[in-house]
Amino acid sequence: MSDPAFIGSRRGSDPDLNGRLQDVFEALVEAHRDTAHPVGAETLAHRGRIPLSPASIRSALAELEALGLLEQPHASAGRVPTAHGLEFYVRTLLAPAVLPPWLVAEVEDTLARSTRDIQHVLDEASRVLSALTRQLGLAVAASLDDDPVRAIELAGLDPRRSLLVLNLGGASVRTLALELDSPLEREELEEVAVVLRERLCGRPLSEVRDRLATDPDLARHSAVRVVARAAMASWSRPVSTPLFTSGAMHMAELPEFADAVRLGSVLRAVEARKPLDRLMVTSIEGQVAVRVGLDEDRALAGCSLVSYALPGSVRGAVGVLGPLRMDYARVLAVVDVVGSRLADLL
Repeated sequence: MSDPAFIGSRRGSDPDLNGRLQDVFEALVEAHRDTAHPVGAETLAHRGRIPLSPASIRSALAELEALGLLEQPHASAGRVPTAHGLEFYVRTLLAPAVLPPWLVAEVEDTLARSTRDIQHVLDEASRVLSALTRQLGLAVAASLDDDPVRAIELAGLDPRRSLLVLNLGGASVRTLALELDSPLEREELEEVAVVLRERLCGRPLSEVRDRLATDPDLARHSAVRVVARAAMASWSRPVSTPLFTSGAMHMAELPEFADAVRLGSVLRAVEARKPLDRLMVTSIEGQVAVRVGLDEDRALAGCSLVSYALPGSVRGAVGVLGPLRMDYARVLAVVDVVGSRLADLL
């Protein structure tokens, strides 16, 4: 069920709902979203949206259940949408919410104030997503190891401390704090920076790391050796960005995750990254995708993922993880705004 769904994408196997069935189905989806409980005919009749008697609504609910769009958890209970029903709802009936201009401007301003380091930008994006949706905000970028180094800066803090800044383009920056085993003056650091640019710019980040440790041409320069040794001491592992998350407390407030065991299993799956990071980045770039009922991991089976794969030079994505009954209209609008504005920044 976790194939991506896109708004407006009908399939030949989709049921053809008449007006009565569509009204009842949409009303039940909205009522279940608001209450988290099974919804019966009397509840829908009392909400006043559908001008039908409880008996007529019960008949429509039975038809929708036969189509696989609804299910009845217990014999005496009302009905809830199935994962298939919600996926059909997202593709064929949903209209994204329209966010007020002031909120869009606030998102733009918040992201623009983030630092140029991609990890800070992604962390801020996850916080914005969580704050605006009251769900778990997610942001991730693929490993930076294959990205070419486009610029190198070396700045002294004092004679024995320096900063090595490797600019990968856009917001991708790798900054290393160096503890030098021999003091270097500003002029010496400037000479080292020239050598590093000549030898390392244009090469993938992983190769830059290797060359700092093994390149004999770099080792011939005493000042360069000092900087290279300090860089390798500070930078010993491949560069990868974590899956940034924000808003676990929002999930804990939802009835679906009131059980501590259930919540713990979801958060452990999120901490493990897979398959969420893969699902987020392997989608159509620049377009919001919805995966209803994640089935790659048992712990996530009762969750939906709304994500936006970033177009451009940074291979990453932002998204929101929440229960099956999430407010898809608002979440889609928020993820689209954050994703598109983040893509502009990067």
